[in-house]
Amino acid sequence: GAKEPAGKVGNFKVCVCGGAGGIGQPLSMLMASNPHVSELCVYDLTLAQVPAEGVAADLSHLEKKSKVKGYALDKDDIPRDKLEECLTGCHLVLVPAGLPRKPGMTRADLLGINAGIAKNIVEACAKFCPEAVLGLI
Repeated sequence: GAKEPAGKVGNFKVCVCGGAGGIGQPLSMLMASNPHVSELCVYDLTLAQVPAEGVAADLSHLEKKSKVKGYALDKDDIPRDKLEECLTGCHLVLVPAGLPRKPGMTRADLLGINAGIAKNIVEACAKFCPEAVLGLI
């Protein structure tokens, strides 16, 4: 297996927004397996095909130090009003969240929807974890 990096192992809190999706699930698994991650929050919408809490429960069985918790919001909930526990103290927020393009949808339509999703998450991060590094995927 991989050797631990020389020096101190990190103690980071990470959130994956869109963590129950096709990109979010493997990304969440990589974060949960990372020795520098002590706490992982998996956030997604209640309408996701796979519940965020289910992804978190599966990842909690890994023999790793990270504590994993799932968070779900309804699509009409505003992240800056609801994600305080999830985002407070985060060092890294990864955002693979968004919708795939559907038949008949233009790229501009898709950009409008996904930009709105990103905007809501970024606003919540500004409020609850302003020092975090954000990765919009």
